[in-house]
Amino acid sequence: MGRKNVVRNYPLNNTQNRMFLGTAIENRMNYDIYLARLIELSSSMFDWQNLPDTCDVRTLELSLLGSGKAVFFKDDALDAYLTLYVDTATSGFDVYGNPKQRVARSRYSKYHYKLDQSNSVMIYNNYLRSPSVLQLVQFADRLGKIDEIIDINVQAQKTPILILCDEKSRLTMKNLYMKYDGNQPFIFADRSMNPNEFTVLKTDAPYVAADLYELRNQIWNDALTYLGISNVSYQKKERLISDEVSRNMGGTIASRYARLNERQKACKLINEMFGLDVWCEYKEDFNDVLLEVPDDEVKGEAEKDGADDE
Repeated sequence: MGRKNVVRNYPLNNTQNRMFLGTAIENRMNYDIYLARLIELSSSMFDWQNLPDTCDVRTLELSLLGSGKAVFFKDDALDAYLTLYVDTATSGFDVYGNPKQRVARSRYSKYHYKLDQSNSVMIYNNYLRSPSVLQLVQFADRLGKIDEIIDINVQAQKTPILILCDEKSRLTMKNLYMKYDGNQPFIFADRSMNPNEFTVLKTDAPYVAADLYELRNQIWNDALTYLGISNVSYQKKERLISDEVSRNMGGTIASRYARLNERQKACKLINEMFGLDVWCEYKEDFNDVLLEVPDDEVKGEAEKDGADDE
């Protein structure tokens, strides 16, 4: 939110401010892109089975992601089952913290429907009943900042110079630098320009983009682990056998159950209340398939790869 306000309210009264605005917009884009990717991954992880056609999985998952809760109910007037964002701000709670009264609301219209414990089922995102978007914002912010630093470091390899000049020569130096930055093979200067009036110093910025890229991958893998998505958290030349993959998947699988258990609990309550057969499972990904491959088969492939390398 802070970045957005900076971009919107920053004055454009001089060149320096406009340059700052351009950088701020680029930084904001890095953050927005990562956040959008993480939200898309998070909201498409679960396979809701046998939901009525009138229920929208996208709305359900985005409500869980953004507010930590949603509600399943039947609108008698529409004669349709719905899954919507739920408001429990003015409700009393039972001894287990479940809201006695709840209001289903649409974020896209003025639709609202008053409910209670007898005609609706609360669906929670996790045991804490908290939204996941806060963690995704943190991951996106860290990833975006690393991308910014990588871009700066790569740019510094191209233009590792510092120009010292008088104020009267500043505009001339800016124009020359624009040509330099634009990769012009020849730069022409007026005869009246005195080379003694400015000094060019090499900053010799070290190249650390490769290390930053590896750090970014580690943070991205941390985000995937938080979401319960399979990933390889470290680099290894030889192929991992299935037992090693299983051990490395421990945190990932634990993260899955943190959210899957609450969804499955809600499914049981929905089926009991409405006589349906709704269920939720985690969508299979590639490492789930790998875990089913026998160790001797994987080892044989690894030995074959090693022989080919020799």
